Amino acid sequence: MNKIILLLTTAALTWAAVLSAEPPRVPYTIVATTGMVADIARQVAGDRANVVGLLGEGVDPHLYKPTRNDVANILRADMIFYSGLMLEGRMTDSFVRASRRNPHVYAVTEQIDEAFLLEPPGFDGHWDPHVWMDVNAWSKAVGVITEALASYDPAHADAYRQNASAYLAQLAELDAYTKRVIGSIPEDQRVLITAHDAFNYFSRAYGIEVRGIQGISTDSEAGLDDINRLVDFLVDRRIQAIFVESSVSDKNVRALIEGARSRGHTVRIGGELFSDAMGAPGAYEGTYVGMIDHNATTIARALGGEAPERGLHGKLSPHE
Repeated sequence: MNKIILLLTTAALTWAAVLSAEPPRVPYTIVATTGMVADIARQVAGDRANVVGLLGEGVDPHLYKPTRNDVANILRADMIFYSGLMLEGRMTDSFVRASRRNPHVYAVTEQIDEAFLLEPPGFDGHWDPHVWMDVNAWSKAVGVITEALASYDPAHADAYRQNASAYLAQLAELDAYTKRVIGSIPEDQRVLITAHDAFNYFSRAYGIEVRGIQGISTDSEAGLDDINRLVDFLVDRRIQAIFVESSVSDKNVRALIEGARSRGHTVRIGGELFSDAMGAPGAYEGTYVGMIDHNATTIARALGGEAPERGLHGKLSPHE
């Protein structure tokens, strides 16, 4: 499936160059799946496009089935961007169908060099799709979207590249901040335990051990043995905090806390993290920068590190 999607994406880039001889009507319509993909498109396209995001706050892309309205938006779109690497597994057929009539359909992570991708144990033959958890790796998706826009609307290619350059500078600052605050966590507590295995790229980029109760896809179910192994780990390492996710049920996290308590060890919830979806639209946490700022700041503060309460630029929402 990944090879098919890669061929479709490559063909789209070639066709786009041929079919974009005349300037598009403005504003043209971009449909994007996750908030992280939509955010790049908005930052780079600026006011030349209306960006329609299909998956909103708290929506799990692994399990999401496109509605009739989603399919209509996909078929009407001038350009379509989705994350890829099987993240939107139940929507892939819709994108394949759309690509038959629209050459401007792009799986943005499929174009990222394999050097930036991870193939976790037990996921043989497939890449981990959660690339946005490494800010530097996710910056490569900015380049994919920028060049797609430049190909679709070549008269404004310089403007798209200037917008991308400004955005990439923000991402570089965010990457440095995340390294700094995660690096401030005492080494014996530098362990991130969450509801599902979405933080492998975060682990590699920022030097923190990660454990997910469920697998990479929330389609998988955690068994009793998985829970018991993590309870043993929590107790043995004396981990003080674990984390829930905004788009995943917290029932398994609660089971871990109860299991540790039965063994005489108290573990608290260190906060809610954004994994497969960003925060509320219009909020700082509803942007990619705000999402990662929130995660890094929340993790660092809960695990004994040093980070300002309101994050990188003091924009995080105050804790209730």
